[in-house]
Amino acid sequence: MKIQFPHAGIVILVGPSNSGKTTYLQQWIDQGILLRTEIVSSDEFRLAVGDTDFISWTNRPKDEADALFEEYQTISGEAFRMMEEVIKARCRLNKLTVVDATHLFAEDRKRYVALSKQFHVPITAIVLDIRDETLFHRDQIRDQPRGMKRVRQQIHHFKKGLRSINGEGFHSVYRIGENEELEISRRINPLYIDVGNGIDFIGDIHGCFDELINLLTKLGYEEKAGFYIHPEGRRFMSVGDVMSRGPESLKTMLFFKKHIENGLAFMTDSNHGWKIARWLEGRNVTLNHGDECVEAEIGEYERQYGQEEANQLKAELKSFLWEAPSHYVITKNGVPTVVCTHAGIKDEWIGKESEQISDFCRYGDTDGVDETNRPIRKDWTVHHKGSLLIVWGHDPKPQPQFINRTLNIDQGVVFGGRLTAFRYPDGEIMSVQAKINYSGYEDHPLAEWKRKRFNLPNIAHFLNGYTVNTQDLGDVKIPSNQVKSAIDSVSRNTLPIEKLFYIPPTMSPTPEPSALNDYLEHPQEAINYYRNHGVTKLIAEKKHMGSRAIMIIFKDSQAAVKSIGTATNGVIYTRTGRRFFDQDTENNVVQIIVDELREKDYFEHYETDYVCLDTEIMPWNLKAKDLIRKQYAHVSENALLDRSKLIERLQQSEFTDVRDWLSIYDMKLQNAHVFKEVFQNYCWNVEGIEKIQIAPFHVLAHSNQTFFDKPHLWHMEMNRKLSAGSTLFVETDYKIISNPSDDLEIIKWWEEMTKEGHEGIVIKPEIYISTYKGRLLQPAIKVRGRKYLSIIYGMDYLEPANLIRLKKRNTNKKQKNALKEFALGIEGIKRFVERDSIERIHECVLGVLALESEPVDPRL
Repeated sequence: MKIQFPHAGIVILVGPSNSGKTTYLQQWIDQGILLRTEIVSSDEFRLAVGDTDFISWTNRPKDEADALFEEYQTISGEAFRMMEEVIKARCRLNKLTVVDATHLFAEDRKRYVALSKQFHVPITAIVLDIRDETLFHRDQIRDQPRGMKRVRQQIHHFKKGLRSINGEGFHSVYRIGENEELEISRRINPLYIDVGNGIDFIGDIHGCFDELINLLTKLGYEEKAGFYIHPEGRRFMSVGDVMSRGPESLKTMLFFKKHIENGLAFMTDSNHGWKIARWLEGRNVTLNHGDECVEAEIGEYERQYGQEEANQLKAELKSFLWEAPSHYVITKNGVPTVVCTHAGIKDEWIGKESEQISDFCRYGDTDGVDETNRPIRKDWTVHHKGSLLIVWGHDPKPQPQFINRTLNIDQGVVFGGRLTAFRYPDGEIMSVQAKINYSGYEDHPLAEWKRKRFNLPNIAHFLNGYTVNTQDLGDVKIPSNQVKSAIDSVSRNTLPIEKLFYIPPTMSPTPEPSALNDYLEHPQEAINYYRNHGVTKLIAEKKHMGSRAIMIIFKDSQAAVKSIGTATNGVIYTRTGRRFFDQDTENNVVQIIVDELREKDYFEHYETDYVCLDTEIMPWNLKAKDLIRKQYAHVSENALLDRSKLIERLQQSEFTDVRDWLSIYDMKLQNAHVFKEVFQNYCWNVEGIEKIQIAPFHVLAHSNQTFFDKPHLWHMEMNRKLSAGSTLFVETDYKIISNPSDDLEIIKWWEEMTKEGHEGIVIKPEIYISTYKGRLLQPAIKVRGRKYLSIIYGMDYLEPANLIRLKKRNTNKKQKNALKEFALGIEGIKRFVERDSIERIHECVLGVLALESEPVDPRL
């Protein structure tokens, strides 16, 4: 007899005492079929809870026998309760558990059948049908005989119970006779697939065969004898719904069938696939929502090739569709990393199969239908807590959506959208555009999504922390404690969220302090950082001492309605998301900029509805009045007064040996004057808009593209064009560092600039997004001057003892946050340009604001 153990689930042994259960189990352990840890024994649990695995009450007076029997029953009850908890835990973990007990009664077996249904695992019964004489003989020679009477009772219950065992709900029942030859094997989990040389997940195809071939070609697959084979050995996997709605369902199904049969592709079950399979089996199924297209294609096939050929085709397709699993688990180096399913899955179901799981994977979490008879979909992604990435489709979205470690790659190709592929483990997303809207419906899911694009976000996505998948830094995790702080700030202080599309990143100082004795920061360390990471060409820009501001300027108010849902000429806000100016001032500033851009034919020349700019607005006191008044002005006035008075008293002192003190306080008084000089350099009276200066140093995006692929020199050139003839925009001075011989010139420029009190410079790699050995580099490093740093670290920070302490500052957290915020900002802008939903854009914005709430030395 062949017996196949399942990969996981419950296996119960059924048979009276002396049936050989322990002997068989030991053989299967020795053969490597089972692990000892996979076996739970009722005798061992009796021993664990009651210090004995056997109590005999035979040949005892009735009162003693009754007491011993009662004790045995009590111990057995506790043992089985404990054993059941272990079995439950192993079922939750999708482990195999073999239960070593007699299981003579149907009621006892039903408990395990119920557990298998509760935890969606298979259950198997192995019945040991041994001759009565053998059972009696074995009992006589064992160390602790059960007794003839007890064995006879067990045999009776055993034979009586066998009448119903086939109908008790077991997935498999094996009946082993005495001395029967056994062939034992262990099934592996069919849902688990090794990633091999890579897997390309493909979203809902819906019979769009031409787009499928275009996408496979774009992914690098080559046609050979009718098969699409990747030269690197990659395979492709459909998330389901390869058929229905579109023009070539039959061709697409047959394409996948032959590729799957040859180990080149995979496909999960899906709602349309399941419905077509039932129809092909002859069940009473109403074909609608595009399934009638499959019926029409098969009808045409029958007209061309006859009924016999058509019946053969139907049988093959039925088997092909029935065999599709609810989901796949992809492993890398033996570790599960990705799950692929059609419409969703619960974490506790991953790697398991049942009717309930299959139904969820086909349809997702639904709650009836709406007035148009469309399913009301509940958001299952908010409940995904694990580290596994779940790739799915079913619910068309204009862009791939990465939420809570789930990735939706159904971009509605059949509705005129795109067919998307996610390449794993590469992490790359590729797509092709549909030729037309094949569905014939104007009111389709993509159109509905467009109508709901400005709906407010689901706060449940964020409250418990969340992860944003960014192209440049991978997954960026936002902890729940920081999210809640950011949500509170957004709900109280910022602009309406539809106007917040980008928050600029924090900027790190040099990773290492200056090697020079009397400097805390110096350009050489910034230059060395980039050179040590393979960057040879750098840009050094003058750092304006103003306030960071983001602005979006629209060509007209209607363009704004399309982009942010509000009629306006433009929006200007701070890097904390608050309005930069009062409403009247903002309107006036925006109108001047709009008029200037129109005079230059900017919007027509670049064929854009808007321009997004990252800027610095001066003077500093426009936004920092309270800071200047309460912190800098007050501190400088008191320091000048106190130190002047102290010097005056020292000079009038009767003591003669005060020269050292006078020297020290002369220097401290000079420090106070420098402190006052520095912050006053950045403040001037603003009586009208014409006094405002705006330095636009990054052109972030137009309505049709982002500009992160442009070098910084391009951005500086755009800065020059915007500033030419402008009453508000000003140019930013910059220099190029091409080789080490340029270092001295840059350092001299920085020294001269900062000696006059200017803040300093920002050093950037030539390439906007620069990496080294696959890791993202700092997008920019600020190098502040000696004078300026006095208002940051205190007017006496250059005193030797202070400087030694400050040079031990730790910039690691600042650097990490700068990279995370940079990646989130780029991701948010890209989503904004692609007209993604407010929720998708805002998870990036909120992420930056949350990271900014993390405690970091504000002086860095």
